[in-house]
Amino acid sequence: MKEINTRKVAMIGCGFVGSASAFALMNSGLFSEMVLIDADKDKAEGEALDIAHGLPFAKPMQIYAGGYDDIADAAVIIVTAGAGQKPGESRLDLVKKNVGIFRSIMPEIRRRDCGGILLIVANPVDILTYTAAKMTGFPENRVFGSGTVLDTARLKYLLGEHLEVDARSIHAFIIGEHGDSEMAVWSSANVSGVPISHVCEMRGYTDHMDSMRQIEADVKNSAYTIIQKKKATYYGIAMSVVRICEAIVRDEKSVLPVSTIQHGAFGIRDVSLSMPAIVGAQGVEGLMPISLSMDEQRRLQESADVLRDVLGGLDLEDEKTQEAESDTKET
Repeated sequence: MKEINTRKVAMIGCGFVGSASAFALMNSGLFSEMVLIDADKDKAEGEALDIAHGLPFAKPMQIYAGGYDDIADAAVIIVTAGAGQKPGESRLDLVKKNVGIFRSIMPEIRRRDCGGILLIVANPVDILTYTAAKMTGFPENRVFGSGTVLDTARLKYLLGEHLEVDARSIHAFIIGEHGDSEMAVWSSANVSGVPISHVCEMRGYTDHMDSMRQIEADVKNSAYTIIQKKKATYYGIAMSVVRICEAIVRDEKSVLPVSTIQHGAFGIRDVSLSMPAIVGAQGVEGLMPISLSMDEQRRLQESADVLRDVLGGLDLEDEKTQEAESDTKET
């Protein structure tokens, strides 16, 4: 295993999300080296040049197009490669297309014996996070997805607008699938420690439960709305990628709702979905205990069931065995 360069990031996939994330990371100053990888090498080279030409206005950084051999020493390997979500299409509709793409990407990552964090951003992120963990064989703490980090930011933004308070003072999570079965945890949502229902009443909203349901629906439909209007979403997720990378590079041990394989929380196992987790230099250090009402527990389990049904038809364990046998033969 090659020694990790803590200031290096690799971006696999240079579409809308990959290029926006690369641009946001360049502006963040978190890394001093970034390699862009894409099936279309010209695309990767073009994006690298375009971003690099702005470096005189930013912090010094080496940005270049490369190949899989360049990821071996990267501290963070970000995978955005995959087909984009089209108008009227759910994230789960992308399963067959993007699992197929991962079947070509993940063996390449596995063969490099990387020691960095593998951050999955492509959709459906929960299915692909589970897929990446099984196909690479990496320790689970080093393979996780962007999950509902963006959905949670959308929730905080909309609540901030509704209550006319700074969104940064709002503490609330979207958990479960990054998709149609996701859910807001209202039972513990608060504004600087004050329960959200009390703040709603303080701000003059007596029908706050109806408002909360509408806000939750708006969060869930945000991607569909944006895709309908501009064909793709990428700025919000790019900023979410930067936030996750900050937690890793600075070893912040921040609590973020990233997508990880579950091992018993609320009776959920062997499926990847988003729960509040402690994120630092070693990746996911563990889940942060969160209180859920009985109804919230039921909805979370239903969300897990949706994902488990999809995973059931993928035969990922067999693929991992076949890949390991292939590696042995090549060696």
